Amino acid sequence: MTQRSVRSVLVVLFDDVQSLDVTGPVEVFAGAASQAAEGRAGGGPDDAYRIRTASLDGSPVRTSSGLTLVPDAALTDEPAPHTLLVPGGQGTRDPDPRLIDWLRENAPRAERLVSVCTGALLLAAAGLLDGRRATTHWGVSDHLARTYPAVEVDPDPIFVRDGNVATSAGVTAGIDLALALVEEDLGRDIALTVARHLVVFLRRPGNQAQFSAQLTAQTAQREPLREVQQWITEHPGDDLSVESLAARASLSPRHFARAFQSETGTTPGKYVERVRLEHARRLLEDSRDGIEEISRTCGYGTPEAMRRAFVKSLGTSPAEYRRRFHAPAQPARQQPTH
Repeated sequence: MTQRSVRSVLVVLFDDVQSLDVTGPVEVFAGAASQAAEGRAGGGPDDAYRIRTASLDGSPVRTSSGLTLVPDAALTDEPAPHTLLVPGGQGTRDPDPRLIDWLRENAPRAERLVSVCTGALLLAAAGLLDGRRATTHWGVSDHLARTYPAVEVDPDPIFVRDGNVATSAGVTAGIDLALALVEEDLGRDIALTVARHLVVFLRRPGNQAQFSAQLTAQTAQREPLREVQQWITEHPGDDLSVESLAARASLSPRHFARAFQSETGTTPGKYVERVRLEHARRLLEDSRDGIEEISRTCGYGTPEAMRRAFVKSLGTSPAEYRRRFHAPAQPARQQPTH
């Protein structure tokens, strides 16, 4: 095994870092390295990862939740890595200027630059996102755009790739991005195996919105409207026209549409679109149902209508989405012999 065959991953640590921004991606890369080793004769970690953590001076850091992380080394002692990962956390609000200087000088030497959550603020402060499309946690996307106008901020996706720079949204989106990088490096099977071991419910594509339909929309204040929201979620294949939903809420269609948008922040039509898309994605990922059957189950009516919805929202067809994210069948366990 040569040093070149191992992808080094260097994780930057600093005080008030978000612990999950660190441990989530690290668990993904470590799990992938283990899977790669198991798949090689002799167990050698060929084409896997060597993970290192480093702070400015090599001292332990205290995370925003109070945990203490002990780095492997000081940043100044580490060689240029294959992947440099910059997590987020409260410590990005007023970062140590020395950290920004280190990133400005050393981050361009990495083959791949990755940020999780508000780690994008550190990259932007170092000028590493100028002229690039990037994302971050929805709560700071406006701040990122105002403070660093040279960055093209897209607040919606869970992660964005722009050349060799990848930025992700809050916390769990770092896991999604790490899984996407593992799939790129080691293949789909290893990435999906790691996702199953971590009990990640969905292998989400980067252009998926940061919020599900239920999280994007506010919960309606009035009980009839809340019941309609729940009905839509549980019955995506039913007639979900404004007229039908209004009747369920005992309101006129015009009054219902106006009240629904006022209380949830979105129109009934857009809410239905999101729910149907999410339901179709889950079936494509976790079931063996055919695309025609899924299109009927989710209320699209025809495969072509579902294809148009997928291309519009995710930039890919249902068939391609299934190819990328469908979990392979688990091999049957052998019964012990006596």
